[in-house]
Amino acid sequence: MGKYKVMKPAKEVDVSAVKYKEEDIKAPHLTGFLFKLFVNMLETPLIGSSIVDSLKKNNGMTEMFRNTVVPEEPMFRPEFPPQKAEHDVVIVGEDESPVDRLEIALKCLPQYDPSRSFHTDPSSSFRYWKIRDYAFAYRSKLTAPSVVAEQIISIIEEFKYDKSPTPYLITFDASEVRKQASASTQRFEEGKPISILDGIFVTIKDDIDCFPHTTKGGTTWLHEDRSVEKDSVVVSRLRSCGAILIGKANMHEIGMGTTGNNSNYGTTRNPHAPERYTGGSSSGSAAIVASGICSAALGTDGGGSVRIPASLCGITGLKTTYGRTDMTGSLCEGGTVEIIGPLASSVEDALLVYAAILGSSSADRLNLNPTPPCFPKLMSHNGGSAIGSLRLGKYTRWFNDVNSSEISDKCEDILKLLSNNHGCEVVEIVVPELEEMRAAHVVSIGSAALRSLTPYCEAGKNSKLSYDTRTSFAIFRSFSASDYISSQCIRRRLMEYHMDIFKDVDVIVTPTTGMTAPVIPPDALKNGETNFQVTAYLMRFVVAANLLGFPAISVPVGYDKEGLPIGLQIMGRPWAEATVLALAAAVEELAPVTKKPAVFHNLLNTNRVHTDLSEK
Repeated sequence: MGKYKVMKPAKEVDVSAVKYKEEDIKAPHLTGFLFKLFVNMLETPLIGSSIVDSLKKNNGMTEMFRNTVVPEEPMFRPEFPPQKAEHDVVIVGEDESPVDRLEIALKCLPQYDPSRSFHTDPSSSFRYWKIRDYAFAYRSKLTAPSVVAEQIISIIEEFKYDKSPTPYLITFDASEVRKQASASTQRFEEGKPISILDGIFVTIKDDIDCFPHTTKGGTTWLHEDRSVEKDSVVVSRLRSCGAILIGKANMHEIGMGTTGNNSNYGTTRNPHAPERYTGGSSSGSAAIVASGICSAALGTDGGGSVRIPASLCGITGLKTTYGRTDMTGSLCEGGTVEIIGPLASSVEDALLVYAAILGSSSADRLNLNPTPPCFPKLMSHNGGSAIGSLRLGKYTRWFNDVNSSEISDKCEDILKLLSNNHGCEVVEIVVPELEEMRAAHVVSIGSAALRSLTPYCEAGKNSKLSYDTRTSFAIFRSFSASDYISSQCIRRRLMEYHMDIFKDVDVIVTPTTGMTAPVIPPDALKNGETNFQVTAYLMRFVVAANLLGFPAISVPVGYDKEGLPIGLQIMGRPWAEATVLALAAAVEELAPVTKKPAVFHNLLNTNRVHTDLSEK
């Protein structure tokens, strides 16, 4: 067919003959005046289209979508074949209340030992306070939600890098926090806390509705055109459990970036190294948890936006199966790659928040036919008894395609520990068509973003978007209907490949990101930047879980020589959150967090608690 390429049907491809091709992004890195000039050229008729066409051609997208015949039928959102049951799990009902699900989740955790948490040994390694630590302190009257609230309010009101209220939050109302904390304190005084999440401070990403806060999506204007009259479904579930909602977390504008840069409200800094990015787009959610200000946060993940910042900030981030959480009341509602998921300082806390927010929408229950949600039995500090039977898929060439061998070495060390300590088997796999997967994801998420924002842009709001968002949108607008259909055909091919892989392994393991936290160029703070090479490194391993809808988690496994966190990603079969969480818990036990972030706030007085425990 001349210059045209005809792909074999996925079922006829000899996977063993697939050759790995390292990603090579050809695009300029721009900040400051040159970046502004570049965006103006992108938005100029004829000149802009020629620039975009050149970018797409140089990076293989023209050949992929315009010069290739894909034989598969399109799959416009994940379609999962029936899945086998998980082992050593507790099944919960979709219609059970969040409080009831939390009670079940609590019974799946190791027995709580306050002496394990509250100690004053100066030689002991750093650890985060967990949700159960706060709950114990409240129930024992060692502190109260109102006391913790005042500490948080003081930090938020005093801590500023760029613009108010802080680099962590876009909207914050101290009176609203005090009101929630007072109600929770009263419940504890009466001996009637609602759940384990009562009095636990949680931050909500700024693309998820949380009344009475506005939802801006990191922009300066979206709240003017989109009012918030009630909580999103997931936020209402948290509120029903007694969680105290601090405010709306900073984010990369519209979620269209991986660094967390936001020139509108100030760029959130990495608590481990404030001159570096947190990762995005759930930047504020990750940083506020990593800095110890709150126990958990909600983020959205359409292209690694929970897992990337979790990895770069040294915490845990869970992406659920597509459709497992109800997206109603979020800017991502109606997308085909996005989910809402928890960020927390531990797997245990991620599980508890997940237990509260899970539950498919009525439409997704009908269309996706989800299996009943399950929790892993983490009854001991070894990740559960089913861990030893797990087979871990590893594509070595891909696994090692990172910008520093420290990343792949740390992740490899953990796999060896899982094998030696638990008996897990590491199985070599091949994941075909990674380039096609990345391209199909860009078209899928970009088309959904355009669908949501085009009416506003047509009304003149485009110029109010940041320069990097405008860069992304200029590229997205170049995609045709044919490109979109081709990308969905590629999505079906990739689903076939991955479901074949999952016949032989239980999970696929990779580093979460191909680099640790990148440095923030000073010129990028005011007007942002475009750096597709950094984006490629940050997104290298996360895209499959979004395009194909699989559950995945990032769990910290160590640090590089500069003290920057490294994360391991575990991606499971559809609906297999319990397996992913169980293995993550085992990893966490083998590689406990030991490094205190440079920016950290200790909200529990350990000396006082230790003294009171001794007296008791």
